[in-house]
Amino acid sequence: MKVSLDVDCTPAEARAFLGLPDVTPIHDKYVKTVLDSIDGVTNIEQIETMMKGFAPMGDAGMKLFKQMMDIGLSGMTSKGGDKS
Repeated sequence: MKVSLDVDCTPAEARAFLGLPDVTPIHDKYVKTVLDSIDGVTNIEQIETMMKGFAPMGDAGMKLFKQMMDIGLSGMTSKGGDKS
């Protein structure tokens, strides 16, 4: 037997329903810190160095994210069509 259930809710409602914490204040502080740090940056190399420090797992996390994006993009272009 297969059962499907569609739930129409906002991300905040889904977090509350699943009992997950609201991390909005942490996210807001993180974004503010990144934006404040970018204000003094004058070239792209400085931005890259700064973002490596802010990213989860540092440089390894950035490389993993790039690999995932490359795989996803290559999958989209190799299929040549809409996946829906």
